[in-house]
Amino acid sequence: MTSPVLWQGVYPALLTPFTADDTVDLALFETNLQAQLSAGVHGLILSGSLGETSTLTRSEKQDLLATAIAVSAGQVPIIMNIAEASTREAIAAAREAEAGGADGLMLLPPMRYFADSRETTVFFRTVAESTPLPIMIYNNPVDYKIPVTIAMFEELAELPNVQAVKESTRDLTNLTRMRNAFGDRYKLLGGVDTLALEALLLGADGWVAGLVDAFPAETVQLYELALAGKLDKARALYRWFMPLLELDIHPKLVQYIKLAATATGIGSEYVRAPRLMLEGDERSRVETIIQTALANRPALIRPEESLA
Repeated sequence: MTSPVLWQGVYPALLTPFTADDTVDLALFETNLQAQLSAGVHGLILSGSLGETSTLTRSEKQDLLATAIAVSAGQVPIIMNIAEASTREAIAAAREAEAGGADGLMLLPPMRYFADSRETTVFFRTVAESTPLPIMIYNNPVDYKIPVTIAMFEELAELPNVQAVKESTRDLTNLTRMRNAFGDRYKLLGGVDTLALEALLLGADGWVAGLVDAFPAETVQLYELALAGKLDKARALYRWFMPLLELDIHPKLVQYIKLAATATGIGSEYVRAPRLMLEGDERSRVETIIQTALANRPALIRPEESLA
């Protein structure tokens, strides 16, 4: 039984764990999945940037999808990321995800080629028309150099399965622009960890999170505090979290967050080449951030307690 995609709440952008011999570590992936589900996340995103999607084979992506479906057992929707260089390959990946049982897709603009607005809109439209699966558009011009503008979203609004936006422009005013332009037509999810609380307070429906891979309980609680309007508690937790959240906005976010997940016992630091594991002063600096946070890790409010 599939879980409906509400595009609301905390959606982890999951890491892909590897073994020392560079195979996907499905057992450790299951461990992390269980931690996410136990923390109360609302959906799971596979094979994104944090999941090292560009280094994964189609077969490996299908293995991750099958494992996530089995472990989740319908508790939350499973979203497959689509990041391809050609429209034809994006369609093939979307259909493969659909056949494999994914509940939805996160769709990036074309990779490698710097598509203009017309080309990007046609790309999104063509992929969306190839599948009935609900789609979240990933708007991240900082990293992928292609902005998805209000005018482009106006064209896409006629497609019923284009339902949500991962808002990673790092311009918080864009959330308000989107609401002014479209009301509730699109679900909006903050996509930058260091702007997560701000995005939620501006009315974002959810958070596509990165450090959740290492700290799922803290991530979910921050979302719940914001949703409940408990701003003093939310700010206190956010201030503790911020040095960790800043690991998500570095070019080596994969290595940094994998090191954090290793420290919390739900990941490993193995990466797939050309990425290399951290060493030297860089490793020491990141470890200090993680260990300092762990030494001061706040006590969280238990489910049976009030958020008040």
